Amino acid sequence: MSSTTTPKLRPTKETGVLSWLATTDHKRIGILYFFTTLVFFFLGGVESGFIRLQLAQAEQSVISEDLYNQIFTMHGITMVFLVVMPLSAAFFNYLIPLMIGARDVAFPRLNAFSYWVYLFGGIFLYSSFFLGGAPAGSWVGYAPLHATEGMSMGFYAIGIQILGLSSLAAAVNFITTILNMRAPGMTFMRMPVFIWMALVTNFLLLFAIPVIAVALFMLQFDTLYGGQFFQPGSGGDPILYQHLFWLFGHPEVYIMILPAMGIVSEILPVGSRKPLFGYAAVVFAGAAIGFIGFGVWAHHMFTSAIGPVARSAFALSTMFIAVPTGIKVFNWVFTMWGGKIRFTTPMLFSVGFVSMFVIGGLSGVTHAIVPHNAQQHDTYYVVAHFHYVLFGGALFGLIAGIYFWFPKVTGKLMSEKLGKWHFWTWLLGFNLTFGPMHMSGLLGQPRRTAVLPGELGATVELYNLLSSLGVIVLTGSALVFLYNLITSIKRGEASGDDPWNARTLEWMTPSPTPSVNFYRIPTITHRDEFWHRKYAEDESGKPVSIPAGASDDHDSDGDDDHAEEHIHMPDPSLWPFVMCLAFFPIAYGMLYFNPWLFALGALWLVVGYFLWITEPLAEGDDDDPEDADDHAAVGAAAH
Repeated sequence: MSSTTTPKLRPTKETGVLSWLATTDHKRIGILYFFTTLVFFFLGGVESGFIRLQLAQAEQSVISEDLYNQIFTMHGITMVFLVVMPLSAAFFNYLIPLMIGARDVAFPRLNAFSYWVYLFGGIFLYSSFFLGGAPAGSWVGYAPLHATEGMSMGFYAIGIQILGLSSLAAAVNFITTILNMRAPGMTFMRMPVFIWMALVTNFLLLFAIPVIAVALFMLQFDTLYGGQFFQPGSGGDPILYQHLFWLFGHPEVYIMILPAMGIVSEILPVGSRKPLFGYAAVVFAGAAIGFIGFGVWAHHMFTSAIGPVARSAFALSTMFIAVPTGIKVFNWVFTMWGGKIRFTTPMLFSVGFVSMFVIGGLSGVTHAIVPHNAQQHDTYYVVAHFHYVLFGGALFGLIAGIYFWFPKVTGKLMSEKLGKWHFWTWLLGFNLTFGPMHMSGLLGQPRRTAVLPGELGATVELYNLLSSLGVIVLTGSALVFLYNLITSIKRGEASGDDPWNARTLEWMTPSPTPSVNFYRIPTITHRDEFWHRKYAEDESGKPVSIPAGASDDHDSDGDDDHAEEHIHMPDPSLWPFVMCLAFFPIAYGMLYFNPWLFALGALWLVVGYFLWITEPLAEGDDDDPEDADDHAAVGAAAH
């Protein structure tokens, strides 16, 4: 279609609010993901504060039980679906093209679409607080917990389906990008470990999200339209929901932890000044974790009626998945062993990740022991376990990545002094909050209760008081991080292009990264390509710096030498944003069973999609040679 007949809604300015609404630049979308997750992280932190305030002492009611259940449920939904997963997506967006030597992702507008769906899904979920009450059936939404009065669990079912659509779009985009857009010479076994973990994670999303979509669709019919899929009194089966949920839910655990594993696998070699120990073992262990992760879901159901044979099979698979995880841990330890370690803030958080994740993993292995599981199921022991894995694991790793790649995004360094204060207070607050939960759980404290029972005794009450004090320490630590982030963006010390003496391809580009990423696509000849361009080995095998310009087998990729050369990049587009607005009338139309509102949203979606697909990816991508020449000239001037 000629560009003269295509409806135009394309901003031309590179600054201002409109430029962010229309951006298709993977780096800007990554930044949008990052700051949005900070907002949701704040909300999740406030919710956790109310939870711990309620449970700081026995038999107290700071908030009502109904409000507690809403806050408790939304805290879980927020941290899983609105913080950890999209924070990983922020790293995927910014880093994947840079680390594989590409200029953008495979589908730039689909990339923008995935962000706006995520944002609007989060807004839809939080609107429930103002429209009769938030979901109150726990983040797992079991029957009969989801059989609550009103529309609350309808928000849960529809909202998470919307967020799942965002994850599916992102997964297709990142898988295609990694498989098809690697720089010449970057074979699979030359890819950074972070790219491998991103690839495995997105395949997990691709196969796991449709499973939870089926469960949520059935749940939506149960809660809103009188369906009976999970109601035993009408012939439904609540165990079916548990199977569907955990077929998604346990791969979901690895969807959250594998990106952090990839980040730490990049930081530890840089901080230890030596290559990653056992690269191939780490890669294959990550792939094995993803594969086996689909075969352990029923260890969440050992106390349900699944039978002894199933319990035995899933107990064995749960023990078996600890093997590739242990391989990774040993490889990280041996990477540090004998290295010249620099305890920078990213390195401290990476070591903290390994330590806390091991604790969470060891408590997780006990879940494979069926009699032990029967005792600890639905106690605070389980709460402690998954927080050590997902908070001590995923969040420690993701925060390490923030400190490590902050110079790449901004060209500035975050304060090391404040960063170390952040780490030590974060480590103290985390262990003070969740460590005592192991003991209170083993002493019988049940989870999902709005009031701490007084009959559990003074010891359990003391453990809960310690956990509540830990949240105060975590809050102070988070404020230190936020202050460090804001001040470093405004007036941080200039980082230069390679502040860590890094190893991977993204550090070949200037910091902050230019819009085109690479002025010339590099040719890859080694794993850790950037390091090999900086160092050679002497006769004894020790690395020796190569003088600048002495390596005649590589061009100065990423330098400004080619800045004057026009590189055709995808142009901004507002259609993904405009199209995604249709999810509001569609979602509220389904929630309130309003066919007119639903029809409006559906029409909006179809029209927006039509305008999206008829708009050229970039000005000049049309059939009119004269228009193409004109647009190319304008584009060259703009770049």
